[in-house]
Amino acid sequence: MGKRIVFAVMLLLFVVGDLYAEEREADPLTGYLQIAAENNGELQAAFSKWRAAVQKAPQVSTLPDPQLSFGVYIVPVETRVGPQRMSYGLTQKFPWLGKLDAKENVALREADVLKARADSIKTRIFRDVKVSYYELLYVTRAIQLTSDQIELLEFMEATIRARYSAGNALYADVLQTQVELDSARNRKASLKDMVLPLQARVNAAMGRAVDDVVHLSEVANLQLDVEIEKLKKLLEQKNPELLSFNQQLAGADAQIVLAEKNYYPDVTLGIKSIYTDKARSGDPSQNGDDPVIASVSINIPLWQEARDAAVEEGREKRLVAIQAKKGRKDALLADLELALYRYRDAMRQIDLYDESLIPKAEQSVEVNLEAYQSGEIDLQQVIAAEKTYFELYIAQARALTDQAQRIAQLEQLVGTELPVVRKDLTGLTELSLPQTELNVTVE
Repeated sequence: MGKRIVFAVMLLLFVVGDLYAEEREADPLTGYLQIAAENNGELQAAFSKWRAAVQKAPQVSTLPDPQLSFGVYIVPVETRVGPQRMSYGLTQKFPWLGKLDAKENVALREADVLKARADSIKTRIFRDVKVSYYELLYVTRAIQLTSDQIELLEFMEATIRARYSAGNALYADVLQTQVELDSARNRKASLKDMVLPLQARVNAAMGRAVDDVVHLSEVANLQLDVEIEKLKKLLEQKNPELLSFNQQLAGADAQIVLAEKNYYPDVTLGIKSIYTDKARSGDPSQNGDDPVIASVSINIPLWQEARDAAVEEGREKRLVAIQAKKGRKDALLADLELALYRYRDAMRQIDLYDESLIPKAEQSVEVNLEAYQSGEIDLQQVIAAEKTYFELYIAQARALTDQAQRIAQLEQLVGTELPVVRKDLTGLTELSLPQTELNVTVE
């Protein structure tokens, strides 16, 4: 009895090219970022807080309401032209020149701080969406690769059992294959168990139900298309946290201006009239005429200590903003350097797998397979070569994911989307083993 075992079929079951197909559907990540911008509760709350703060500006920049007064003389005042029975008047307070503009400027700067903080939350949420999305892509790819490995091991296990039944293989080879098969199945189960938590993280960042379906594309070999020095300038110019400190600094300046305006008095203008009844006797020429009184009043800025303290408070806030910005800028630049290192390291790993390790692993599988066919090595070496081959592809998938996640982190640091280019991976091809060497006959 004999069986022909075609290892070409066995190995070509693992079709790497399917994972990196040239015809890709539109990347759904762009749509998910839009959903996050519109649905994320934390982000919407931050922007609502900013919009509410903007409405404070017209409240503080308008004149105070005029005061209407009315009084009744319980005991009328007797005058020559008649008894005075009641009075009524109108007053309007006018703050010192420029004080209302200063109050408006303070309110607007406070709103700008909240806007910068909302933008910072937005960049963080976009990073969270991308990092979680790419991680879910990696797990999905690892599941696909592990499934192909399991399919290959199942084929090998059936083959070895057939050879063992024919007396051409050891039972230890059967056990070794089954051990590797059970280990691969366990890894796949663990990976599949990670899908739901990762999917929940993506949906949570988008403000969706945690069990909503997340459609995936493929993570390509993404590389930055921008000079490193420009990233540092972008960080200084566009990072929302640093912009927040700029607005705090402007707000402190505005507060100082307002505090200095308080050294000057406010002016209140008024007009008042007294209702006068007809005279009880006689016929004076101004009988029953109502007197009209115009008034001007100012508050006296007498207590200078309070005003001095307000000016000093503004100066201290200004100093706080300057010092805090410097400290945060230094920390962000350090984070940028670390993210760039991790990005470059991931890129080196990808090139290493693509140009060296994976092609050599493919050759190792071919060489070990031929040696096994001729009886020069045992099955354990074939399984080890096959295992290394799959592990390198999974490691490359990890490096691709790390590279994409580092770009997302860099975008958060610089506060804007960065230009990237897609690079092809030359090593991502199917195994091309010589057909004449793949046919093994079990006697």
